[in-house]
Amino acid sequence: MRKAAVVLLLVLLTGCTGAPAPPAFTDARALADAATAATTAGGSAKFSTDVAVGQVRSKGQGQARFGPGGTSQVMTTDFIGEPMELRLVAGKLYAKVPEGSRDEVGAGKPWVAVAADGTDPFSQVLGGSLAQLAAQNDPAHTLGEIRTAGSIVSAERGQLDGVAAEHYRVELDLSRLGADLPAGLPAGSAGRFPVELWLDDARRPLQVVLDLSPILQGGEARITTRYREWGAPVDVQPPPAGEVG
Repeated sequence: MRKAAVVLLLVLLTGCTGAPAPPAFTDARALADAATAATTAGGSAKFSTDVAVGQVRSKGQGQARFGPGGTSQVMTTDFIGEPMELRLVAGKLYAKVPEGSRDEVGAGKPWVAVAADGTDPFSQVLGGSLAQLAAQNDPAHTLGEIRTAGSIVSAERGQLDGVAAEHYRVELDLSRLGADLPAGLPAGSAGRFPVELWLDDARRPLQVVLDLSPILQGGEARITTRYREWGAPVDVQPPPAGEVG
């Protein structure tokens, strides 16, 4: 009886201290589909972004709402060298114009509608860059690129800031993306670059890192976006119509 009890105890201890289960996905499409569904189910999150290109560093933070109809977000960024607020709601992007430029750009109004293909002066100068910035904060956008053009290089279970996470290293092939290139890369860009993706136990993104250095070949070019407080209440609204120039 005593021997049997010892054997049972050893079996239980071995089960408790055995190697962790391997990551769930080996196929990039399945990974992207699962993380996209988890993002939509998550409903909302807070995020922060860090863009490093050579000696230039830009930071931003905000909150986003996810759903079947797409992503809406509110963020502040120092992308143009001074704080700017952006709001992306129902597919429309708005930028809060710096106070000294409002008479020239927005007819004295604090907000202006921005479009990548807009014909107004503000959109022609910053529309494409701001639209890309908003897209990079949307995990569904990067996950769509992984689904279309990604290959999983490695996967492991670990932690990110003390939170259990699955860590995937993915390689993106630009030739498979067509015209939908990430981070404002010019049409015709070719090559491959790495993307790192951390998912929590619910398969919601915790961190996404795009390393464009191999493509640009001009030193560091990295975009890091982190997500937290999944499911927390967020306030994502368009600016009042009377304040849009």
